[in-house]
Amino acid sequence: MRIRALLLLSAVLLLSSAAIFGQDAQASPTPTPAVDDPAKPAPTPDLKAISNKPVTADGVVETAIFIYGLGGGRPRLDQIRKTTIEKGFTKHTGADGKVQQGDYEISIVRASDLYSEKIRMDRSFADARYSLIWADGKTTGVYNTTFFTPDDTVVKGFEDGIFRGLEGLLRYKENGSTLELGGREKDLGVDFFLIDVTDKSGRKTRYYISVKSFQVKMLTYEHNGIKYKRKYYDYNYVQGTLVPSHSVLFADGKIVEDTQIKSISFGQQVNSDLFRTN
Repeated sequence: MRIRALLLLSAVLLLSSAAIFGQDAQASPTPTPAVDDPAKPAPTPDLKAISNKPVTADGVVETAIFIYGLGGGRPRLDQIRKTTIEKGFTKHTGADGKVQQGDYEISIVRASDLYSEKIRMDRSFADARYSLIWADGKTTGVYNTTFFTPDDTVVKGFEDGIFRGLEGLLRYKENGSTLELGGREKDLGVDFFLIDVTDKSGRKTRYYISVKSFQVKMLTYEHNGIKYKRKYYDYNYVQGTLVPSHSVLFADGKIVEDTQIKSISFGQQVNSDLFRTN
């Protein structure tokens, strides 16, 4: 879910190279009409070599963005993910132990940053069917055709899924967020770069980026004294961009959300009426 969240010196310096070749002075042959070469993908960086050098927060994240865009970085992500339609199954466990599970669908129209994005999540639980909409900088609920203001807990969970998810890292520049390198840490045998992202609203999220693959494997944050952790599993490339198909959210060590993506597609037409809030 989305709503239900990524090196060295500079990504440009890491991912580009130049060569200069000398030529003997001689008469030039008659020129032939130029033919445009097909666009070539950027070369894949040597991630092992990058990982072993001194790093910066910007360098780590820019390399992650390169990887998530399959070598195309921001331009490819912006081009491919103009819209998103995601469908899946989610299971929620409330503070009272009550379990709700069912299908969900997320529709997104990409904007210049997450604050301007239009996002709708439709949830279909056995005892409840409703929608949450992020538009015009606020969250609105919809039940059948009635609009309502969700309670603070629901709003927080929905907005955390937006701003504390992978997009919070991949679009840190567009969102006006700041980065800080928290060093390196090994967890269950996996070596991670720790990147702290603080957005304009003061939300601070720590991302655990694999030193080996530059994929985000986990993120953590704290709210009202509760420590949250989201883990990402089963990465696959979808239309040339990297997507985890499974995520699990923990609150103080207990699972409170388990989400499996069944299908996801980018670039399809999305009805603008889905994002009406009145």
